[in-house]
Amino acid sequence: MSTPTDMQLLAQAQSIAKAFKHNNKYLVTAESCTGGWVAKLMTDIVGSSGWFERGFVTYTNQSKQEMLGVPATIIDEQGAVSEATVRAMAAGALQHSHADISVAISGIAGPGGGTTYKPVGTVWIAWGQLASRDNTSDINVHSEHCLFEGDRDEIRRQAVSHALEGILNAVNESSTGQASH
Repeated sequence: MSTPTDMQLLAQAQSIAKAFKHNNKYLVTAESCTGGWVAKLMTDIVGSSGWFERGFVTYTNQSKQEMLGVPATIIDEQGAVSEATVRAMAAGALQHSHADISVAISGIAGPGGGTTYKPVGTVWIAWGQLASRDNTSDINVHSEHCLFEGDRDEIRRQAVSHALEGILNAVNESSTGQASH
């Protein structure tokens, strides 16, 4: 994956804005390695308060637990950069907001912090959708593992772009009544 430019990221964000407005849905973000970059892109768009509900920047394990309700056992057993953690982040963001769709991102942007099993560039992203606003515990979550290349900025840009693609897919699926897995 090539590293997206600022203009490409903004174009993705504008497509998301149109889809959320059209579908009368709200987005919430739960970001770790991207540090609120997705939320920033969303709020760069005039009128985003009509479809962007809130963003959580949960950089530490403690903040993931306190703000999103990620169980400490998940982080202890699987790590902050894991499928179970981002799935719990995506669900927790929906449960702690008034949004319909969430995105959660956790990864190792480098230059340090990588291991043999989780090298620099490892990123987990999850997208959550409420099945019904009346039941905030009925959440469909889809997650993906990515391995991006480049320096810290390039890895983070690629993670943001991939997250944006998934957000657009999620809102479009919600309008056709298809739920993600």
